[in-house]
Amino acid sequence: MALSSSGLCIKLSLARLCGFRTHRTLAALKSPYVSCQPRLSVCRHYSSSKVRQGLGRYVVSRFQWANDKYQGFLKRRFPRFYLLYHTFWEGVKLLISDAKEVRRIKAKVLSSGIQVKDLPYRDMEKLRQFRRDLIKAIPLVLISIPPFANYLVFVLMYFFPRQLLIPHFWTPKQQVEFRRAYHSLRAQQHWPVLKGLENTSRQIKEGHLQVRLKVLCTKVQNGANPTLSDVLAVRGLFSGPPLGMKRMSVAQMRNLSPLLFLTPRLPGFLVGRRLNSHTLELLQLDRALSRLGPQELNDSELRQACHVRGINSEDLGINHCRDWLSQWLQVSSSLKESEASLLLHCIVLLSANYPRSPSRH
Repeated sequence: MALSSSGLCIKLSLARLCGFRTHRTLAALKSPYVSCQPRLSVCRHYSSSKVRQGLGRYVVSRFQWANDKYQGFLKRRFPRFYLLYHTFWEGVKLLISDAKEVRRIKAKVLSSGIQVKDLPYRDMEKLRQFRRDLIKAIPLVLISIPPFANYLVFVLMYFFPRQLLIPHFWTPKQQVEFRRAYHSLRAQQHWPVLKGLENTSRQIKEGHLQVRLKVLCTKVQNGANPTLSDVLAVRGLFSGPPLGMKRMSVAQMRNLSPLLFLTPRLPGFLVGRRLNSHTLELLQLDRALSRLGPQELNDSELRQACHVRGINSEDLGINHCRDWLSQWLQVSSSLKESEASLLLHCIVLLSANYPRSPSRH
């Protein structure tokens, strides 16, 4: 019986995989039948882990080659779209890396039995920032699930990057630009917060504390920077009514919420609860940072820490950022949790008039 060309190819491949000698190969080709035993050994040999790993590496290498070709084509023909494409996938990698890091931190918390507030500063900051980023990223991830929907994501990235994307998907230029934009929105609340603080001072019964609070508000409104003693002199007013965290008016809470990038468009009790939770979290972060020492932060971490606490770090020199953060930590380290409301007001009191540096150094 003559063998077909396809059967011949199959038998040649089987013979090579099994490592048969040349004369055995020829004998097998002359025979119209092949026993079942060689076939079973061939299958076992072909499905071994080494073959599967080699096949996997080959597939990955071919995919990487095709992806590099595609990116090269986009970079040559559509440079703006390539920038969005590259930023998107780099952001995905960063997000996955952060997710792994957060998983490691949570596993450490569960295994060691320590509380989150006792974690090192960088671990606490990673958990805080990842939670905020994840909440904002969920809608974008859901949009990109259907086939070819990632192109819609690119359109959204192009037209609404600040509103819809988290910092993982911003270009370096956008990160600087958007931080300035966010600070500008936050600075619009400085005057309402100061006016609300000034109006609330009329409800204070202790005369000397009332005078000190009015002087503090007037100094900031006139463009001066208060001293640390000016701020700490009124700390007792922020542990109970009318300026304690749970005793403030809803109107003042709504004025304060945008300072932490929280929406004020919620029922009053939810505004107060979220404000209290985020302020205590910030106080715990400050304590962790004091344990680490602000001098241990690199330039990027230092600017991020200042931005979170209310200063426009992108327009300040690095030395100004470090000096301002040291002043903030001096106030923060002096406060109890019951006085956390003062820390929240310090976002305005300490940053509203802080001098800007004409050059970054």
